[in-house]
Amino acid sequence: MQSEKGRYSQPRWGVTRWLADAGPGVPDDIRAALIGDLYGSLPVFAAGAVNTVAVAAVIAIREPTAPFITWVVLELVICLSRLTVLVVAHRAAREQRPTPTDLHLVLAVAWSASVGFGILISLASGDWVVALLASLSAAAMVGGICFRNFSAPRLAGTMILLSLGPIVPGAALAGEPLLVIVVMQVPLYLTAMTVAAFRLNKMLIATMRAERENGHLAHHDTLTGLRNRAGFVAALNAKLAATRGNGGPFALLFFDLDNFKPVNDTYGHAAGDQVLMLAAERLRRALPETAVIARLGGDEFVVLANGVTAEQALAVGHRIIQAVTMPYRLADGIFAKVGVSVGVAVSPEHGTEAEELLAVADAALYEAKSEGKAQCRMASVATNVAALRRLTKKDPTPALDRGAASGERQRRPAIGKRRQCLVSSLRSSALIGAHST
Repeated sequence: MQSEKGRYSQPRWGVTRWLADAGPGVPDDIRAALIGDLYGSLPVFAAGAVNTVAVAAVIAIREPTAPFITWVVLELVICLSRLTVLVVAHRAAREQRPTPTDLHLVLAVAWSASVGFGILISLASGDWVVALLASLSAAAMVGGICFRNFSAPRLAGTMILLSLGPIVPGAALAGEPLLVIVVMQVPLYLTAMTVAAFRLNKMLIATMRAERENGHLAHHDTLTGLRNRAGFVAALNAKLAATRGNGGPFALLFFDLDNFKPVNDTYGHAAGDQVLMLAAERLRRALPETAVIARLGGDEFVVLANGVTAEQALAVGHRIIQAVTMPYRLADGIFAKVGVSVGVAVSPEHGTEAEELLAVADAALYEAKSEGKAQCRMASVATNVAALRRLTKKDPTPALDRGAASGERQRRPAIGKRRQCLVSSLRSSALIGAHST
């Protein structure tokens, strides 16, 4: 859960860690998103800063005494410092560098203390116009403090206490008996706003957890736990973008299970599902953690292997065959056996665009299946030419080789349809990305 503006650093100091703590059991990605929320935007910060500086300046003009001049100076120094930290932090987050989160939190607390100091000296001055202006300004700020900082409710509660809390001793110093009601009401108001911040924080974290789970479900296959088509498209798009920035070579390996339908027909769909789950687990164990493994649907899979040469990609393909073709022990002591055929395309040798690579890997898979079961076939020059010709003609289903078996003739359109679905998904994601920029 990374902010679109970048990732902001977690606080490191003891007091700032306490202030920003989101509570036990919160995942790290949600904690990072909560810290990002604390920074907010420059226009929102500017509105609050202009308000407090303007109020302090107007009051200092009316009461040009040392305490009020000190307040104006404090407001200017703190607000300018906060502005500088915000600008530096936003830039650092975009550039993936550490952000000054500790300083940001300390300055936020200091600003609240400055607002509270202004209330205290305004009430003690005996000038009710000044006292009213300072108090109204601080009360207005409390709502903003709560709703801008409930990502860290301890920070929000501390800022609320420091900014409006001094009304209580200020009212006592004013010597006005009627202000005793303020002494009674303000603590209740501060408590209510702080409780609201904690409740809003719980709601926010619950929403983030739900979004996190929904995001996982949207990109992963519920049966096997592998990535689904959408998850694979996202990973491929990210890899292609990284490759354009010298992200290194990679390979696409298309494969499906041979003789999987007889398992379903003989033992039932529950047995077929068990074979798919066991095959997925074997793939996880056989392939490196950097590999992206996806189930496209049915018995069809694809692997994105990072940082591999053509020879290494073939080795990955043979490792897949070795792992998947071992017999499967199912319920009631039943053993099932399936084969697997693999087609391999390597970037940049076989293409640098998604459609090219998908077409070439698809054609290589077809050639592997036409040579028999349990075959791994690297895309060749002929494969490239045939695949690119089909792309040019906008025909997702290539012509069959003369030596292809009749069963493979029926199988081939499904293979081409799978690639066409992937290409459509890639184009859709590209359009969404273009509209969001």
